[in-house]
Order: sequence, then structure tokens, then C-alpha cells
Amino acid sequence: MSQAGDAAAPASYKGWAGIRRAFGTPSAITMLVFGFGSGLPFLLIASMTLSTRLRDVGLDLGSIGLISLASFFYLLKFLWAPLIDRYAFPLTAFLGRRRSWLLFSQLLVAASLGALALSRPEMGVTTLVMWVLVGSFAGATQDSVVDAYRIEVAPAAAQGALAATYTLGYRIGLIVGGAGALYLAEFQGWTNAYLWMAALMLVPVLTTLIAREPAVPEATVVRRIDFIGAFWQPFTSFFSSNGLLLGLALLAFVGLFKFPDQVIGVMAGPFYLDSGYSKADIATVSKLYGIWTGIVGAFVGGVCVAAFGFRRMLFVAAVGVALSNLAFLLMAYNPGQIWAFYLAISADNLFQGFAGTVLVAFMSSLTDRNFTATQYALLVSLANLPGKFAGGVSGFLVEATSYATFFILSALTVVPTLLLLGWLWQRIRDPVREPGAMGGTGG
Repeated sequence: MSQAGDAAAPASYKGWAGIRRAFGTPSAITMLVFGFGSGLPFLLIASMTLSTRLRDVGLDLGSIGLISLASFFYLLKFLWAPLIDRYAFPLTAFLGRRRSWLLFSQLLVAASLGALALSRPEMGVTTLVMWVLVGSFAGATQDSVVDAYRIEVAPAAAQGALAATYTLGYRIGLIVGGAGALYLAEFQGWTNAYLWMAALMLVPVLTTLIAREPAVPEATVVRRIDFIGAFWQPFTSFFSSNGLLLGLALLAFVGLFKFPDQVIGVMAGPFYLDSGYSKADIATVSKLYGIWTGIVGAFVGGVCVAAFGFRRMLFVAAVGVALSNLAFLLMAYNPGQIWAFYLAISADNLFQGFAGTVLVAFMSSLTDRNFTATQYALLVSLANLPGKFAGGVSGFLVEATSYATFFILSALTVVPTLLLLGWLWQRIRDPVREPGAMGGTGG
């Protein structure tokens, strides 16, 4: 999978022929596989597949919610992102700065999935929690390196194609780690399901060994002179560009934007089981049909941002995500009915995909290109942090009330987001009319 020639002049990517050329580069194929490697472990370690497994073996909802907090490394990857930018991983440094960390993180993901396969949560969760911690650290590290690799391996003109192939690979990874694992668990048991997932991580491992190491950007070479500055400069740059008050408001808005959706994520798998659906039903509707529905929503979100800009689409996405939570009331009041499952998943995944694209575009506009990896990792972490902690206690809320009450309350959590958006409204520049980002921090 040699990638010579990927760094061709931007002019070579113009027009429809250029688009075909960008999607046909070896780097695009590489990003498809790396996206698969990033998406595969997420549900198995940090989300619904793990919580479904725990409910299936008899754990109570409160414990499932608390165990989900063990995957918090996915939210804190910005803390060690400067080290990834500065150093190669020592044991595999011969591969270069990016591939050394990729190989380390991918092998560690595979090892953690193998260990989770052999764990017995019904006998005690200590070992399982330990390996969830290891797996979430490895998965978060892999995500950070892949983001940086994508930016550095090809010119700006080809980045759209790389982002698209990465997203497709990531979604395929989610299908395999969600629907695939659930089908295997239904017919072969959870141990075999997790062992197969661990084996599939060998695909991105082999790709890392074959892929080309990107050149070190000149800006990175300059930053490497100052070890301490590598940590604090990305953060001071953000606030110096936006100001303290606006900077804090932006970070709070990003953190709250998808809160209504994220707060119900941990309880989704248990809710499906408690509503009378089989693991095969959950795999087919939620993790197969739902993933492709999310891809449609993501495409629509991208088109709408290009056509209408950020402000209106941020509003539409925030309200849509909140209202889509109410669609789960159909399942709560019609347990076991497959039509209700399909309708709820349609609404939820369409707006998840739509909101995800809008948020990624907005966060990208806030990023200083001198500190892309660290600042983007910070924004991604903030976008997931509040919902992650709320998800950790969501099981207790369901047990104290009901699933229906939980979904209604989750929809109401959009109110602070809308209030912040109202304050930010005149401060957000729509790229359609006013090219550039807020505060001049990036394009």
C-alpha cells in the first residue's frame, strides 16, 4: 500500500477528475482501513455492545452506568496528544512518529478485546473494568494519531476525500463492533464474539506496517523545541484568539451540544433488551439499519452546512437531537413491536448523523491550524464529556423513575444549549457568507 505521489500539487485535485483521483489515492484506502480500526472497538469498550453484554449476564442498570465511566480515556485524549505530536513511541520508533503510535495503540486495542473476551463479568467486574480502562486508553490514542495522520499524509485538496473514506471505514467498524458482535454473541456467545473482534484488529495493524509515514510538518518541528510549550500553547492560543468569555462560552456550547443524545447512550442496550427485543433484533435494527441511516443523516448535514452555514444548522441539529429522544417513547409504550423500533432508530440516527457532521464542521472552524491535533482533541473530548458523566448515573435515574420519564427528561436538557446558542448567535460567522472562523482561529 505504497503512497508515493499522494502529496501532489493541489491543482491535480480540481474538478470531477480530481475528485476521482483524490478518492483513488492509496492514502484514501489507508484511511478507510484506519477508520475501520477506530470504529471497531468503540461500541465494544465504551458504549452499547458492552452495556448490552453486561445486562445480558444479569448486571443491574446502576452498575452498568458506573462501569461505563471506565471508558473515560476517550474523553481525555487531549491530555497526552502533545506527547504524540512530539515523540515517536519508543518500542516501535523505527516506524516513525505516527506509525509507531498507531502500531502500539492498535496492538493494545486487540489485546484488551482479547482480555475482555476471557473476562467473566457475572463473577465480578474488577478485571473487566481494568481492561476497559486499557482499551479506552488505546482506542483514544489510536483516534488521535489517525486524525493527525490524515492531515499530514496528503495535501489540503485531498482532505475531503480522506475524511469521507475515514468516516465510511469508521461506520463499517461500528457495524462490525455493534451488529456483528451482537450476532456472534447470539449464536456463539460473548467470548467468541470478542475474540473475533480482537482478531479483526489485525487488519489495521497490517495496514500500519505497509503504509507510508507522513513527513513531519515544519510547524511541528518548531514546536518540538519547547516541551512545556507543546502543552500550554494550544490552550493559550485558543483563548487569545477568542477572548476568555467567548472562549469559555464556545467550549461550554460544544460540550452541551449533543448532551441529550449522549445521556441516553449507555441505557440504550439495556432498554432494548428490557423492551423485549432479542440481540439479533438489536443488531439488525440498531447496529445495521441504524448505522446506514446515520450515514444518510451525516450526508444531509454536510449538504445543509454548505448551503445554509453554521448558525441555522446548529439550531436545527440541537432541536432535532432532543426531539429524536422522544421517539423512544414509541418503544416504551409499544414494547417488542418491531415497527416502533425502526421508527425510533430512524429518527435517532438521522439526527445523530446530521448533528455529528454539523458539529465537526463547527469545531474544525474553531481550530488553530498551528495546534490542530491538540485543539481538535480537546474539542472532541468536551463534546463527549458532560454526556459521558451523565450516562454514568443514568441507570439510577431509570430505576428511580421509568424509561419513559428518562427520555422526556433527556429531551429537556437541550434548553441550556439553546440559551447558549442564542447568546452566540451574532458571534458565529457563517462560512457561506463570511469565510473564516470565529475569532480568526482557523478556516
